[in-house]
Formats: sequence, structure tokens, C-alpha cells
Amino acid sequence: MVAGHSLGEFSALVASGVLSFEDGLKLVRERAFAMQEACELSHGTMAAILGLDDKKIELICKTTPGIVVTANYNCPGQLVISGEKKSIENACENLIEVGARRAVILPVGGAFHSPLMETAKERLSKAIKNTKFLKPNCPVYQNVNGNGIIDPELIKKNLVAQLTSPVLWTQTVQKMIFDGAKQFIEVGPGKVLQGLVKKIDRSVEVHQGI
Repeated sequence: MVAGHSLGEFSALVASGVLSFEDGLKLVRERAFAMQEACELSHGTMAAILGLDDKKIELICKTTPGIVVTANYNCPGQLVISGEKKSIENACENLIEVGARRAVILPVGGAFHSPLMETAKERLSKAIKNTKFLKPNCPVYQNVNGNGIIDPELIKKNLVAQLTSPVLWTQTVQKMIFDGAKQFIEVGPGKVLQGLVKKIDRSVEVHQGI
């Protein structure tokens, strides 16, 4: 089984044989251009919220005027929100008032994984439609629902939906563990995902891949 966080989902698709390395690069490029175009049409940002229950964050997002949504469920006590700049600033103030340990505006170029990325869907969808997707050699646990997927057509739909949907990383890792995962290997130079996995479930092993 494989999974990738946000953009990392494309790496997971290459690793599982769904995409060739070359096609993976092409889709990542198209996704980047599509999202940049969406960023230029809006004034959005993101913020990391630390030390507060997910339900409380979701409630503040719903009750704050403007566009504010949950974007990344990274691990218990660490969630990222996304939306219009002013609305994010207001939400951060409200979240501190209800008990968040920190609410930090992130240095990003836009409101990723939010409705402000809606215009990026058409370009990415077209690129995906023109790309060959094979059946994976193992389940690909996708961000939009945390489930292990083997149907190439559903994988395509989920990739497009991911642009405006939250990254359910906590739920994804929990589902992988429920389905039998006991060791997680992070492929790449960093250790961020290893840290998140251990915060989600300390009983599993984490390792650095080559």
C-alpha cells in the first residue's frame, strides 16, 4: 500500500505503477500552472492551527464570514486552514480565543485545498484525461477520503477533487493501520511525514527510505 501527502500523491501513483515517471512529471507541471493561475484570481492564504480539537476548528471555519475551510488534517493537534486572506486572519484570532495554542499564517502563494482552487480543476482534469493511468500494483490511499483505491478512473476523479478538498492525512494513516500497516517508510530527504505518523499512532514503526 502507498500514500502521498497532497502533491506527494503523484509520487505514490508513480511508485505503484499507475503513472510512468515522465507522465507523473508532466501532470505535476500542469497542476502547478493550474494552481498558480487560480492563485492569481484570488487573494488567499493558509494558516497552521496547533493544539486545538478538530471539531472546534471546523466550527470556527463554518462561522467565520467569507471562505475559510479545513485544508490539511496532518495529525491530532495540527490542522491547516485555507481561504480568503482576511477571513483566515479573522479565523486565527477566533481560534486563539477558543484555546488554540498557536495560529500561524503560512508563507504560501494561495489558498490550496479550498474552493479558491476551483478554476484549476478544468486544466488538471484535461491533462489527466490525456494521460494513461494503469491499475496500481497495490492500493493507493488517497487524500480526499483516506481509502485504498485500485480503480484508475476513481483515482483520476480523486486527483481532481483533491484541489478543492482537504488532505485527510490523519484519516489516511489510520485507515492504512486498520488495513494492516505496521511500518511506514518515507521516501525522500525529509522526515516530516514520519513525525506526523508517529503523532497519529505511536505503536507503528517509521523509517527513512532511499
